[in-house]
Amino acid sequence: MTAATTTGLVAYEDAVRRYDPVLGIEVHVELGTLTKMFCAAEVAYGGEPNTQVTPVSLGLPGALPVVNGKAVEYAIRIGLALNCTISENCRFARKNYFYPDVPKNFQTSQYDEPIAFDGWIDIELDDGAVFRVEIERAHMEEDAGKNTHVGGATGRIQGAEYSLVDYNRAGIPLVEIVTRPIEGAGERAPEVARAYVQTLRDIFRTLDVSEARMERGNVRADVNLSLRPSPESPLGTRTETKNVNSFRSIERAVRYEVSRQAGVLDAGLPVIQETRHFHEEDGTTSSGRVKSDAEDYRYFPEPDLVPVAPSREWVEEIRATLPEMPVARRRRLQTEWGYADAEMRDVVNAGAIELIEATVAAGTSAAGARKWWMGELARRANQDEVTLEDLTVTPAQIAQLQGLVESGRINDKLARQVLDGVLAGEGDPEAVVVSRGLEIVSDDGPLLAAIDDALAAQPDIVEKVRGGNQGPVGAIIGAVMKATKGQADAKRVRELVLDRIGS
Repeated sequence: MTAATTTGLVAYEDAVRRYDPVLGIEVHVELGTLTKMFCAAEVAYGGEPNTQVTPVSLGLPGALPVVNGKAVEYAIRIGLALNCTISENCRFARKNYFYPDVPKNFQTSQYDEPIAFDGWIDIELDDGAVFRVEIERAHMEEDAGKNTHVGGATGRIQGAEYSLVDYNRAGIPLVEIVTRPIEGAGERAPEVARAYVQTLRDIFRTLDVSEARMERGNVRADVNLSLRPSPESPLGTRTETKNVNSFRSIERAVRYEVSRQAGVLDAGLPVIQETRHFHEEDGTTSSGRVKSDAEDYRYFPEPDLVPVAPSREWVEEIRATLPEMPVARRRRLQTEWGYADAEMRDVVNAGAIELIEATVAAGTSAAGARKWWMGELARRANQDEVTLEDLTVTPAQIAQLQGLVESGRINDKLARQVLDGVLAGEGDPEAVVVSRGLEIVSDDGPLLAAIDDALAAQPDIVEKVRGGNQGPVGAIIGAVMKATKGQADAKRVRELVLDRIGS
């Protein structure tokens, strides 16, 4: 194991020129049910440790599980959205292993009979190219609890003084989606991995089966990667980088593992089949444990649960309720909104599609909605290190703000001050305009007074303009805008200034 971790890295471009990367991605999504997979314990984020538990989720002797019907429905919805075949008869199995966050010493999962299998999805890459990813299976299971390792420098069990276990998460319904080997990505393997998980996240949200917030662990990806000399060669030995929970980290993990494994192979050493940990701070991975194979878990059918046999009528009823999928929806919205390809990609990457769609539905133009969400609001979100949807402003408020601009009651500069008030909790844009007195001065009387003062203060500019050079008139307009604290229509000021000088 040490030999594989002490070799040097190969430059990514060199590595993908000489080796063919093959991906395999396992994505876990926590389902947004009210209760857990096999008991009536509440599912809620952020509760006090060990308060959302029952004898079943704690694995107490004699406690019997009952399958959550809504979780089965959500699993079927996911399977259908991934173009899978839905099993007519499937069952749960016990995946046996010991770890403190698994109170029963086994995880109730599915093994050889998953709820959904043999599917595919098409993903769009940054340049619009379409790449198909084949799905081997999507199966139901329960989540484990959460270990917190106290003491030490890394937050991991190595070097910790002691560990705490919170079983609130134990038993939350999961669907795990497993790809077949993803071949043919070549140098774009990191982008393909990121786009695939991002597409899944969008599908989960579209189906309304999960909040799908990666920062909360609602969606977690295990990224398998192997290298081989050429696409015609047998698959190489894979590593599995566990629980990568951001799109950027998925790309970085793939790039690092390609460079690391190329260094191992160049040194004439074998790649070790193992799990690895991704380190956000520097984009590296480190060795975890030797990877277990399926037989190591001693799977056997769960004796306390009957098989799940969704009727074909129920499956078709669910299929009929599926919404428009994200890729098709993006293409339709791009056509409706008139966005260029690059503009739409920026909107997608910023997670702003739903926000812009809701803003347009609230009555503003697609161009106006994009101006705010991808401009000033994106700047503020980046400044505060939050997502756009975390900002305390609604699409309806942005539509109202843009309406005030288009009606001429405020200009863009004043609108940013109005936005300050909205974000500060002072009310809707209309209320902020009134309370802060930000409406544009539309009475020519005060404007003419400010113009006369500016003309008297800059007689040399007046003479230049009278001589036919209108370039310097901007200085007069600027002085008037300053005097009116920006609450004047610059176009109207220009008209009045030229009229005043001409007369």
